[in-house]
This record gives sequence, C-alpha cells and structure tokens, in this order.
Amino acid sequence: MTALPASPDLLLAAESESAEDAEQLWLRAAQAGDVAAFEKIVRRHEERLLAFCGRWLRCAEDAREVCQDAFVRAWQALPEFEGRARLSTWLYQIALNLCRDRAKARLTRQQESTLPLEEVTQAPLCPQPAPDASAALQSDLQKLERGMAVLPEKLRAALMLTTMEGLSHEECALVLGCSVRGVEGRVYRARQMLLEWWAAE
Repeated sequence: MTALPASPDLLLAAESESAEDAEQLWLRAAQAGDVAAFEKIVRRHEERLLAFCGRWLRCAEDAREVCQDAFVRAWQALPEFEGRARLSTWLYQIALNLCRDRAKARLTRQQESTLPLEEVTQAPLCPQPAPDASAALQSDLQKLERGMAVLPEKLRAALMLTTMEGLSHEECALVLGCSVRGVEGRVYRARQMLLEWWAAE
C-alpha cells in the first residue's frame, strides 16, 4: 500500500522540531566552550534580534552595536543559562536591557542615521503599489512609528514583543520580568493609548 505524502503542516512541524533539536545540541556544545556552535546560534537569531533592536532604537548604528553586545553578553553568560526559558526569549531579554541602556545614554545627543519602521519590519516582497497607495502607506508607517515612540517604555516593550516579534504572552512575561496578566494589561493599555493618539493626530 502506498503511503500518503505528509501534509505541509506536518512537514513544517518536523522541520521546526529538528531545528529546535539542533539548537539544543549547539547550545550544549557552546556551553562547553565550542565557539563554532555558538556562531550557529548567532546566525539563527541575529536577523530577528537586529530587527528588534532597530525598531526599539530607530538608529542603524546603535542597533548593530547593541545586537553585537547582546551576543557577547550571551556568550559570557552561557555557562549559567539553565534553559528555564527558550534561548530566543533569553536573547530578547538581554537585547531589551541593552536597548534600554543605550536609549538612556543617548538622550542628550542627536542621531541622524535613524531607521524608518518599514526598513526594519520583516515584510515579504510584493509588487510595487500605485504611487498614491505607496504614499498613504508611507505616511501611516511614519505615523505608527511616532505613535510607538510616545508610548511609555513598559507598554511599548510589551506591544513590540507580542505583536512585532511574535512572542507569546508567557515568553513576553519572562523577558519583561512580570506576570502573564501583567503582559496582557500592558498590551491592552498600549493598544488603547495608540488608538487614542492615532485618532487625535
């Protein structure tokens, strides 16, 4: 009897599981001092971590430096990593703390190399929209960027991690050091504030 082909969902799940298994092997090797294994971890996570830093800091140079610093800190702390959270969650926690530190340190100086939101959002390629639609989208993205910037830091972090980075509320709670209910409250308040700000602009 001919076996039925696996469904795409099953194949994706298998690929995801094998990737997680591979990461666990890399993690154990890296904790034992294997630099090559850690480089594989970096390659797997650096694109998303850099995008997150770019959205938070809105400066290409700062985002690159903070992302590099995050991996350096991770390498140094790797022997103490106990795996109570996913590795990606732990990396986001390190990156967020460094982003906060960098943002505080630069309050007194101006940065010219800012990244607009659309340049750091991981969007699929699509055909060029009509000029008027493109202009409207550009305007909305710029407005969204301004709106995110006016949110209090705790609310902005919760909204970014859950909606832009795709973290679950449980993972977000680990990154932010609060309860799941706290995350839910922050995300709700952030959305309400953003909607009110948007309507008033």
